[in-house]
Amino acid sequence: MNVLKIAAFSDGEQGGNPAGVVIAEALPPEERMQRIAADVGFSETAFAARTGDGWRVRYFAPQSEVPFCGHATIALGAALALQHGDGVFPLTLNQARITVEGRRNGATVEGALQSPPTRSAAAVPALLSAALDLFGLDAAALDARIPPAVAHAGADHLVLALESRAALAAMHYELEAGRALMARFDLTTIVLLHAESARRFHTRNPFASGGVYEDPATGAATAALAGYLRDIGWPHGGAIDVVQGEDMGMLSRLHADIPAGPGGSIRVSGTARIMRD
Repeated sequence: MNVLKIAAFSDGEQGGNPAGVVIAEALPPEERMQRIAADVGFSETAFAARTGDGWRVRYFAPQSEVPFCGHATIALGAALALQHGDGVFPLTLNQARITVEGRRNGATVEGALQSPPTRSAAAVPALLSAALDLFGLDAAALDARIPPAVAHAGADHLVLALESRAALAAMHYELEAGRALMARFDLTTIVLLHAESARRFHTRNPFASGGVYEDPATGAATAALAGYLRDIGWPHGGAIDVVQGEDMGMLSRLHADIPAGPGGSIRVSGTARIMRD
C-alpha cells in the first residue's frame, strides 16, 4: 500500500511535522491501519477513501487511533490537491464533518482546514496538580492571563501557559508517566505555550498518549487553543500565529483564524512539503 510522506505546517521547504497519508479505494481493516501507522512511525498517518462527494478519514498514531489530527489533515489536503487538483475537500471523521483545502504553489502546497466545533473548561485541580508534577513545574511558572484548561477541537488537549519562554524551552517529562496521565484524564495531547504577544505564540506539544514524546506541529491543538482564547476573551484580533517545533530543530508555522461566534470552527492553515526518500 502506497504511503505518501508529507510534512505539514512547514517553514517553506524546511521543517514541519511529517505525516503519512494513504488514499485507497476503501479503508483497510482497523488492525492493518494500526500496523501501517506503527511501521511508518510518524506521530500520525491519515487514511482516506472516497465516499459520496467527499472522503472518509481515520487517523492512527503508532500506538492508537486518534479522533482528529490537524497536521495529518493538512498533509491529506496536499495529497488530494496533487492527485485531484486544487480545491476544498469534504471529510467525514469518526465524530465530525470538516473540510480541508489544498492549493499547489511550486514545490509546496498551501493547506487549510476547518476544525470541528470548539469548547473549553477549566482544568480540574487533580489534573493541574498531576501535570505540574509531570513537568517539574510549580504554579508560579504559569501565566495567570491564560488559566489552565482543557480545550477541545475534535480532541481534548490540556492547555498550560508558561510565563517565560525559557521555561518552555526547558520542557522535559517521562514518556510513560505522560502516557499514564493522558490516559487517566482522557487527553490527546498537552499544549505548553508562551505568549510572545497577543497574536504570536510559541508552543510545545507532548503526545505521549500516541507514543510520541513531542510533535513539532499540531493543528488540532492549535485549533483548540484558538477556541479557548476566544472563550476567555483574549485580545487575538481575529487570528493568531503559532511557532512550534523550534526547540526540536523542526521549525513549524501555523496560522489560526478565529471567527467571533463561540464554539465555531477554527480555520488553521500553513504550508505542506512533499518529503522525498
